[in-house]
Amino acid sequence: MHCPFCQHADTRVIDSRVSEDGATIRRRRECEACNERFSTLETIELKLPAIVKSDGSREAFDARKLRVGFDRALQKRAVPEEKIELAVRAVMHQLRMCGEREIPSIKVGEFVMNELRKLDHVAYVRFASVYRSFEDVADFREEIEKLERDLPASTEQLQLLGDVIALTKKKKGA
Repeated sequence: MHCPFCQHADTRVIDSRVSEDGATIRRRRECEACNERFSTLETIELKLPAIVKSDGSREAFDARKLRVGFDRALQKRAVPEEKIELAVRAVMHQLRMCGEREIPSIKVGEFVMNELRKLDHVAYVRFASVYRSFEDVADFREEIEKLERDLPASTEQLQLLGDVIALTKKKKGA
């Protein structure tokens, strides 16, 4: 580490302390040439892969966009904030663990859908309807039937989704 005062190439660490959140280390250093002291912060730098959109364009991963996607799908659903945050972190962890420099946006969408499926079935179907561009009620029905097959017992959420489809059919027939 170069000294910020005299630009000498050799400095020594006098003291190291981990921050309260455990994400950074503060190091107190002293220059061996001019004896000036200064502090440095050491943090982990984790590079998430770039996202390759369906049109072939690339953009840097944006955690805010990921969170907005979860928030939209979970709008007016009773899911605790802690669980949403854990799901967002799980998707980011999957992105880090893939080891790729670039990842297709479709793969990110699959990660999100897997996490939403665990959190809330209504939110899952909402997200899937936009993500997979559902055309009609049959697409919704097909996705709900997949959920019913994958989940052992019929849940209250699946019943609610079935009721929504039944209402939609009635409106179309009216």
